[in-house]
Amino acid sequence: MDTRASLTGHAGLPTAPPIAHARFAIGDVVRHRLFEFRGVIFDVDPVFANSEEWYQAIPADVRPSKDQPFYHLLAENAESSYVAYVSQQNLEPDESEEPVDHPAISGIFDGFHKGRYMLRREHRH
Repeated sequence: MDTRASLTGHAGLPTAPPIAHARFAIGDVVRHRLFEFRGVIFDVDPVFANSEEWYQAIPADVRPSKDQPFYHLLAENAESSYVAYVSQQNLEPDESEEPVDHPAISGIFDGFHKGRYMLRREHRH
């Protein structure tokens, strides 16, 4: 018997994928575990939701699993600011309590308090 998870349940109805729990939240400041950049989370995908081309461009020896949360970051490094898409396994909390210097922050967040950003009222659900 095949013990892998099935994509269909009783009566052929689709079942949900395993639930991946997000370790970080919108507004959290994080840093990449392998590369020298940090950023603030502005969106979370419960599982990989980017293109296959983007995924295959990651070297195989560091390519993360798709079945984990992926985070959209307003990121910065020593040279520039940009948007990054990073797997949960490659992020860790940024303990510096320093703000992130990214030009898009003021359009999404409304203040920085105790090491995290507060989402602007118009972006809350």
